[in-house]
Amino acid sequence: MSAVASTPPTTEAPALAVRLEGILKRFPGVVANRDVNLSVRPGTIHAIVGENGAGKSTLMKILYGMQKPDGGTITVEGREISFKNPNEAIEVGIGMVHQHFMLADNLSVLENIILGYEPRKPFPFWFQVDTRKARERIEELGRAYGLSVDPDELVETLGVGERQRVEILKVLY
Repeated sequence: MSAVASTPPTTEAPALAVRLEGILKRFPGVVANRDVNLSVRPGTIHAIVGENGAGKSTLMKILYGMQKPDGGTITVEGREISFKNPNEAIEVGIGMVHQHFMLADNLSVLENIILGYEPRKPFPFWFQVDTRKARERIEELGRAYGLSVDPDELVETLGVGERQRVEILKVLY
């Protein structure tokens, strides 16, 4: 596995957004990651490439809190962190676009994006999803990043490219 990075030119090195040091992950009969190091500066784009089974997805699942490393450290904005689950990663600004889509075909684009992260209006005994506010945010993100999709479209009717846009919008939301 190898990592390729694009770093914007600067006169002063910015602080690291994320640093993985000495990451180790073992599964029965195989070592998926051994002594993996990765430093990510804010505003940079990175590509991690390698053959099937090289450990790319495992590394990202560790960073996203889906799996625990057997060794090494994760530092986010200078703070060492050990994620128990993806919610903890999301709380510090880490998102993940899954290799295999994690969308509910029978729900709309809007419903898929807000599922699990719904803005709410308080009511006396329960809460209701504020779909107007969610729709505005989704449309705003779509325009800002060139990822426009129809929030009312059922996911099952979308092509692969549109589904990928929905996955990216879920992370940005």
